[in-house]
Amino acid sequence: MAGARSLTQAEARERAELLAVERYDIDVDLTHLLEGEEFRATSTITFRSLTSGSGTFVDCVAEVEEVTLNGEPVDLDAVRDGRIALAGLKERNTLVVSSVQRQTGRGSGVHRAVDPSDGLVYVWTTFEPDDARRAWACFDQPDLKAPFAITVIAPADWTVLSNSGDPTVSEPSDGARTWAFPDTPPMSTYIPVVNAGPLHELRSQRGGYDLGLYARRSLASMLERDAEELFAITAAGLAFYGKRFELPLPQRRYDQVFMPEFGGAMENYGCVTWSDVFVYREPPTFVERQLRAQILLHEMAHMWFGDMVTMRWWDDLWLNESFADWACAWSAANATEFTDIWTTFLANDKQSAYLADRAPTTHPIRQRITDTDAAAASFDAITYPKGASVLKQLVAFVGEDRFVEGLRAYFRKHLWGNATLEDLFAELESVSGRDLASWRKTWLETSGTDRLTLERHGDMVALRAVGPDRSEPRPHVLQIGLYDGRDDAFTLRSSVSVEVRGELTPLSLDEADLLLLNDDDLTFASARPDPATLRTLVDHSGRLPTAMARTLAVTTVWDMLTTGEVTTADFVRCATGALLRESADAVVEPLLTLAVRAGEYWSPDSARDDLLASIADTCLALASEPAREQVAMRMLARTATTAQQLSQLEERATTPDLKWRRLSRLAELGRVHLAEVDALEREDPNPDAWVKAVLVRAAQPTREAKQAAWEALVEQRRVPAGMMWEAGRAFWRPSAGEVLRPFVDAYIAAMPSMHEGGMLWAMVLSSAMFPVVDVDESAANQLEETASGAGVGALVSKRVRERVDELRRMLRARQE
Repeated sequence: MAGARSLTQAEARERAELLAVERYDIDVDLTHLLEGEEFRATSTITFRSLTSGSGTFVDCVAEVEEVTLNGEPVDLDAVRDGRIALAGLKERNTLVVSSVQRQTGRGSGVHRAVDPSDGLVYVWTTFEPDDARRAWACFDQPDLKAPFAITVIAPADWTVLSNSGDPTVSEPSDGARTWAFPDTPPMSTYIPVVNAGPLHELRSQRGGYDLGLYARRSLASMLERDAEELFAITAAGLAFYGKRFELPLPQRRYDQVFMPEFGGAMENYGCVTWSDVFVYREPPTFVERQLRAQILLHEMAHMWFGDMVTMRWWDDLWLNESFADWACAWSAANATEFTDIWTTFLANDKQSAYLADRAPTTHPIRQRITDTDAAAASFDAITYPKGASVLKQLVAFVGEDRFVEGLRAYFRKHLWGNATLEDLFAELESVSGRDLASWRKTWLETSGTDRLTLERHGDMVALRAVGPDRSEPRPHVLQIGLYDGRDDAFTLRSSVSVEVRGELTPLSLDEADLLLLNDDDLTFASARPDPATLRTLVDHSGRLPTAMARTLAVTTVWDMLTTGEVTTADFVRCATGALLRESADAVVEPLLTLAVRAGEYWSPDSARDDLLASIADTCLALASEPAREQVAMRMLARTATTAQQLSQLEERATTPDLKWRRLSRLAELGRVHLAEVDALEREDPNPDAWVKAVLVRAAQPTREAKQAAWEALVEQRRVPAGMMWEAGRAFWRPSAGEVLRPFVDAYIAAMPSMHEGGMLWAMVLSSAMFPVVDVDESAANQLEETASGAGVGALVSKRVRERVDELRRMLRARQE
């Protein structure tokens, strides 16, 4: 597996010009996974060659046992570097490859997970960008689409799920059943799926669709608690997209499978796989519910953006991910109760995009992808939230109705095929009547963030726009809010629409007490207020009348913190002032998260306790409102500093979730009694309570505790990938100080192996376990140098260099 070659764009283009794949018939044997780790598959590929007698290769990163081409055996010497050489192709060909994947405990392509609470086994596959070749032989590139017929032999008490649903299931024989799934529509190789195990099933008929929810048995009661909401949002999303795109999902069955040890979610056509961390162990907060709805609608959007119409190559990954990220917020705001989702997006996702766009690793939204290794590295905050933000700007630029009309034409023309950026923009230009060539070049093919500043020149007000590296700015359509202040509150008098087409745009604005730039957050740009307005935002952000305006004020100051233009104390004062007057549930949790993040990692050592204590007081004030209590108490558990705050935390930590969070805070402060940890692990009904216990121990500020945690988290990878961000926060606690210094070196030493286990583990280890405590500029330089050197995977290298840039910004803020 280690020697598998990455497919280049040139190779993919050459193969696509030679081949036309007619179908895949995939036979999978899961019976060996009940006790062992063998995933067996036979892939039968029927394809045509446009040049008789030519040669090519098929991808297979598994142990190949037998190959026949047109009935003739192929010598296994033809197998090398994850490829099988094929020679003497006929006009029509049948290739049969039998293989076995023996490394199914690594989370790459095929994964076998064992529920530690009951010993039951679950198996899932996930293939983006090029891990289908780890499960079975295939031409693993997005533009060789074909129908898949998948047949699975599995233990008799397992449920097996795949894309097309409605399988024919045999009677048990020798302890196994056969599940034969009908043909799928033409699909790219990264979209097929097999999910299997003794799954708990829930089904509901909604709006003409047969909807399914699945999870491991130990999470049955938690899935049932939230099933109605999940079914309702799924039905609403299918109805919304089908109507708006004038293209209903053509398949009646739509399954969503929450699997152990999975990370995030994956848009497999008709059968979406989720990490089961989204089957919340405690009743979820409003923002947790909103996040789950956002992910649900994001993956659903991929049925159109990615599955029905697929990019030709990975340089147009944004046609999948940027669109799905935009569409999920668009649909949630219009079809669910989460009408303030764009404010959450501004406070959370978009701030990640601004940081990523300032890092030396930034890139255009549409970038040249030379091979599939580079494709894996492009799943980032530029492709996702920046791309979604830019699409929101495009909607403002051409108008929503014309934008949707262009999408409808795009889907009609390219249904079940492949398309490019040029194909989409041809339809958008046709319906909008606007020449979008310049817009496309500056927004999608140029990296970096514009800066917008309001300036006063005598009696004239002008908007100055400066592009990245002082280049020409992009075109912007935005709003400026004119606010009047009276009676301890601001009111919006009017909102002025502005179209920016150059460096200086004169404005005709009435006098106002506050001018809020980029009101309603229509564009992607760093907004800079004048000094007087900045002080108003820092001291009085809570006086603004809407959740979006308040969030825009706070995130403007946050953006200035990341560039060294305000202090951490300024930001915390701004955020807590807004929070104490916030009325929107969608805003409280993300703004509290930003405030805590600033207090923990951006503050000088001498100021940290005071800032955390001020945030903790804000949490206690918010906790007096029942709707805010759960969120506020969770954040109190990260910030409680004074004896009174810790006492309040102990008194009000009545649920297992809050008890674990309290123990983590006590562990960080060196005050935890491990007997309490053991007792809570025994009494907590969460089947993953053992993970909580590992993380409490990881938070202890001792060398022995950190060493044990490092071995469990990084070397043994015991904690599921979906819980690694929580693990990273537990490990890198500011209070641990010099105890953590050896683990900066340990992280550097581990970098070359972080890619082992595929894209998911490369992402979570490089990001979640990145050292942010007890590091200096010298350590930052060493991290960057190692990440840029030979032997480090492309995805890991990019993630680390991006985090180093953020670390340097933190270090500057800590010196204020």
